[in-house]
Parts: sequence; structure tokens; C-alpha cells
Amino acid sequence: MDELEIKKLREAMVEEQIEARGVRDRRVLEAMRTVPRHLFVPEVDPRIAYMDHPLPIGHGQTISQPYMVAFMCEVARLSPDDRVLEVGTGSGYGAAVLSRLAGDVYTIDIDPDLARRAEKILKSLGYDNIHVKCGDGCVDWRDQAPFDAIVVTAAPEEIPPELAAQLKDGGRLVVPVGHRFFTQELVLVEKHGERLTEDHLMPVSFVPLRRS
Repeated sequence: MDELEIKKLREAMVEEQIEARGVRDRRVLEAMRTVPRHLFVPEVDPRIAYMDHPLPIGHGQTISQPYMVAFMCEVARLSPDDRVLEVGTGSGYGAAVLSRLAGDVYTIDIDPDLARRAEKILKSLGYDNIHVKCGDGCVDWRDQAPFDAIVVTAAPEEIPPELAAQLKDGGRLVVPVGHRFFTQELVLVEKHGERLTEDHLMPVSFVPLRRS
């Protein structure tokens, strides 16, 4: 497929899968229009890469559904100078979208092969405000805390206190919570001084969060 055809696929993805479901943040919509999702799953036909579902990327992991990526970014309420932690790099696609919305993105994956692959793709595409590391996502970027926002792309059974502790005052943590074979919910945690609030947003289904 040529670039014009692929651009049309991205436009259709945004209009039919994301805007149609209520995502309104113009910066998020523009990021979804510009980040080349198909290049993060190069073994997949571009027409499939832009469809409305997650895709396997190996090692038991997936690239999230486009709508879910956009929704989580909107909920995180990112500003251009924000510092963001992403737990679960996966393909690198989510980090690329976050990088169009924030100042610096610190992304981490426990799988060394996925981390290396994502870093290679991100560097080849010129995303120079993304920092990639392999390790335990809940603790191994603590030297860069506190963060304005933390986005988690795999589900712990409970909200990790280590992540909440890495938020700035006023910071937002977006995390799917629950057991793989039971109900999971997407939760927005906000930090107000020493107090944390939780807003349960919607039922979701994510792969489990792996810890070292």
C-alpha cells in the first residue's frame, strides 16, 4: 500500500473508532492521525493494523486497540511539558502517541526482546523524547520520578502503591486493574497532596502486569 492509502486508513480509524466513541481531545486525535501504527507491527498488513482490536506482538503481549490508546491518553490529561511514565512498552506504539502529547516519555517493559525491538523502531522513526528501559515497570524508573502522569498498559490485580508514590501532586495514574479471568476495570487515580482519589471508568481486558 502507498502512503496515501495508509493515511486514509488512519483517518478512518480516528473518525470511526475514536471520535465516534466520544474522544474529543484535539491533541489526542491529531496524535492518533499522525503516528504510523502499522510500522509498530510490520509483520501485519496495514489494513489489519488499523482495525478496531488489539493485535498480538509476541511473548504473550499485544498492541492495544486504537480506541483504548486514545481514551487512556485523553483521561491522562497531558500537557506539552509533562513527564510521563508508561509501564508496558510492548510494541512502542503507545509511547509514540504519548510522545506527541507530552515533553518526555519514560517507557519500560519487563521483556528485554520487546524493549529492544520497540527502542529500535522508535529511534528509526525519530522519536527523540522517549526513553526506553527494560525492567520492573513499577519501580525501575523511580530515579526519574515524580511524574505528571503514569499510564499502565497491563493489568495488576491491585493498584501498585509504588506507582502512586511516583506521582507529582496533581498527577494522574491510568491503570487497568483486576484478575485476567475476571472483571478488570480501567481506573483513574489522582494525587492531591497525601490523598488519592479513584475514578472507575469502564470494564476492560488487558494482559496481566508482570513483575520481576
